[in-house]
Amino acid sequence: MKQIGELIQEMIEYYAGDTKRISHFLKVYAYAKTIAELEGLDKEAREILEVTAVVHDIGIKVSERKYNSSAGNYQQIEGPLVADPMLVKLGYDRAFIKRVCYLIAHHHTYHNITEKDYQILVEADFLVNLEEDKASEETIRNVYRNIFRTETGKAILQNVFKIKTTV
Repeated sequence: MKQIGELIQEMIEYYAGDTKRISHFLKVYAYAKTIAELEGLDKEAREILEVTAVVHDIGIKVSERKYNSSAGNYQQIEGPLVADPMLVKLGYDRAFIKRVCYLIAHHHTYHNITEKDYQILVEADFLVNLEEDKASEETIRNVYRNIFRTETGKAILQNVFKIKTTV
């Protein structure tokens, strides 16, 4: 596995001065890494997921400039275009970058999720967004029922938000 620290450093420079965005991707990375390890993802899938977790919102700056919006659909359009050259510069191979860019381009699309790395990325991002957005208990329960699929992600959500859930 390449040194993820180099990518994290690159992203901190990319978001220089924007502590909210830096904290966001670091939290998503930590949750994604934890869920992936506990769900038994293989080494290659974990590496792709961890890199994607770090860069998943990379399109937000361009989206705000270009569309005056940070909406997820714009991030999905612009993110791969920003991530690709950064990952090339850091020495990731083309097939790896293609998968990372696919995940960036879909991380706000919550239907037809069939791959575990994709599912875990969505869960990790939701864990952070629910906290950052100060989501209501009802919203958290709905996300648990409708979005979360991994046992690890469900357990983390229940413990972080101290909620009892029934499906």
